[in-house]
Amino acid sequence: MADNEPGRACSIPYFSRDFLRSSARLSRIGEGALGGKGTGLARIDSLLSRPDIQERLAPYEARIPRTVVLATGVFDSFVERNGLAQFATSSDPDPVVARAFQNAVLPPEILGDLRALIDGVRVPLAVRSSSLLEDSLSRPFAGVYATKMTPNNQADPDERFRKFVEAVKLVYASTYYLGAKAYGRSVARSLPSEKMAVVIQEVVGSRHGPRFYPRVSAVARSHDFYAAGAARPEEGVVSLALGLGKTIVDGGACWTYSPAHPRVPPPYGSNRDLLRMSQSRFWAVNMGSPPVYDPLAEAEYLVQSSLQEAEYDRVIDDLASTYEASSDRIYLGVGREGPRVLDFGPLLRLGGSPFSTALRELVSACREYVDAQVELELACDWSDSRSAPLLGVVQVRPMLVADGDTSLSVDDLTDSTNILGASHAVGHGRLETADVVYVRPDTFDPRETVQIAEEVAGLNRDLVEKGRPYLLIGFGRWGTTDPWGGIPVRWEQVGGARAIVEVSLPSFRAAPSQGSHFFHNVTSLQVLYLGVSESESERIDWSLLERGTEVARTDHVTHVRLDSPVRVEVDGRNGRGRVCPVDPEGGLPGADGSRTESADGND
Repeated sequence: MADNEPGRACSIPYFSRDFLRSSARLSRIGEGALGGKGTGLARIDSLLSRPDIQERLAPYEARIPRTVVLATGVFDSFVERNGLAQFATSSDPDPVVARAFQNAVLPPEILGDLRALIDGVRVPLAVRSSSLLEDSLSRPFAGVYATKMTPNNQADPDERFRKFVEAVKLVYASTYYLGAKAYGRSVARSLPSEKMAVVIQEVVGSRHGPRFYPRVSAVARSHDFYAAGAARPEEGVVSLALGLGKTIVDGGACWTYSPAHPRVPPPYGSNRDLLRMSQSRFWAVNMGSPPVYDPLAEAEYLVQSSLQEAEYDRVIDDLASTYEASSDRIYLGVGREGPRVLDFGPLLRLGGSPFSTALRELVSACREYVDAQVELELACDWSDSRSAPLLGVVQVRPMLVADGDTSLSVDDLTDSTNILGASHAVGHGRLETADVVYVRPDTFDPRETVQIAEEVAGLNRDLVEKGRPYLLIGFGRWGTTDPWGGIPVRWEQVGGARAIVEVSLPSFRAAPSQGSHFFHNVTSLQVLYLGVSESESERIDWSLLERGTEVARTDHVTHVRLDSPVRVEVDGRNGRGRVCPVDPEGGLPGADGSRTESADGND
């Protein structure tokens, strides 16, 4: 299958009312391609139908949620009939584009099928983008387009249908949003050629009063870029969160661990740190009072709730532990008084951890089936009414694990000529650049991270327009949606960076999120990514950067052009990286930065 034509090789049945009464999990409406998500689901649905696979996963049952795909031909017809193609190249702001799409009319020939779908399904629905460029291995558009969930619980069937149609139109509109256009430019992809399929899925989960959500969402990867201790990269990595997976893919606080070593906690400095930095709020579909009407908002029907509310719903008994301040200890379960810690301890440490075993088997089967490293988004739910705990496979996509000949030793990280060394790094290879954008340590303030993100975006925009790849250095986690955990940039705001560094400070530490869309783009686009620990941050040579020629300066961020380029090196096999000056005797490029090596080490 061609990388830029996902879905064209897949054949799935057309939607009919029999589909809603059958055991089938996937159907389509319209002609054309299924897009990235649709293609991945079609392939994995076939795998999960095999009895031998289900035997490997017992006692869990794995399946895709019931899914209908609006193929790309529907999008083409919608855009053409309503005269919307102009927005592919316009500079109109997102609300203008969204309103134009909401005022447009879906092709009448599909309305009967959509109405039959809504009449036959009475659980919340997730309406997800599935473009041709999405989930491409070499140039993914992960997290660029919209996803909207609708409770689908209105008493009036006409109202339910209207809300559903609004969600479809919002996903279509996001194809031509400014962020998508900026991202397309950063990865040299043309939006006028983009086509959007839409994946419509039943949301996996259960209703708890005014909230609908799964017990656990997970992102599982077959390769662990941050393997530590006894864990090995090939054993994979899993990120877990209570409630909807939005917490993970947006880079929020979640529990990340090796499924081969489920009893080993993430490397927090203390139990107090674990309590402070673990997940404290979760996302759910709002099944209660209707929110303020806002069809242009992606999260219109979502609500964030507290751990106390989850405990009231009786869903954290086998997910949480309890912190005892007097002894500074964490006790498994919720059988005593004290603050709850969402460490998934009972799930991962009791009963031989069949949950982790099932995840490992599922990831292994998917990797073997697609013959590539994979990333899975899952929604897991169980209750007394279910015959078996459910592993709902929401999405499957390939992931790129770079190779090359770069090798760094521990001594290389502490070389006196380094600008910085990092014992946690992702990617493989080296590049040289004279352009560095960095958040200044003397003006950094965790309260100003939203403003810092905007300042970085402005500098990035200028560098992309001039075709100058650069090194980006900042504090905390890049790409998070939690402004207290890092700098909440979207990918298009930093898309010109070819190497990214995140620096931990004593009062500002965050473990990198391997399950976020941001991180997926980092790895798939072969951006070199270095995580500098608190102890390593003391060895950063900021003075070398300060000696560069200042090109631009904002309240918190500086862009410098160095007289001699720096080299960024990452040894992905050992997870090490460094930034060092280029040897002037090596015949390497000058300060104009005109020659930059690709991230795989090749010119």
